[in-house]
Amino acid sequence: MEISTKAMGTVSIVDKQIITLERGFYGFEQYHRFALIDASQQPFVWIQSLESAELAFLCVDPFLFRPDYELDIDDSLLSPLQVESPSDVLVFTLITIPGDGGPVTANLQGPLIINKKNNMAMQAILVDPKWHTKHDLVAEFAAKRGH
Repeated sequence: MEISTKAMGTVSIVDKQIITLERGFYGFEQYHRFALIDASQQPFVWIQSLESAELAFLCVDPFLFRPDYELDIDDSLLSPLQVESPSDVLVFTLITIPGDGGPVTANLQGPLIINKKNNMAMQAILVDPKWHTKHDLVAEFAAKRGH
């Protein structure tokens, strides 16, 4: 199917790229269907709304820069996703690129969790105080490389 996107114009997607967030993202609860689209800059992925071409989020796998990242989420909160095994889950963190030239940040407090077997997804809120909404992405990658 062809969809209109904010960043890439019109693109073709297949059904397996579509995820459904029953409750939407925080602040965007009215939008429920999104497509995962590889960004031209790897390892980033676009989460493009199918309901509004103007709504898209850039995201990345948090384990690429934080191997110590932990999702301590009560199983009851994950029950709507019908997760049977941890291997069924994909995790992404939303990226913010400020217009003022400030640091690019990753929201490790509010990850997107996707059951890749049924494409149901949700944005979780982690209560661990070590995870924040604005982790400096460049600093995190540099720390992982040991610089």
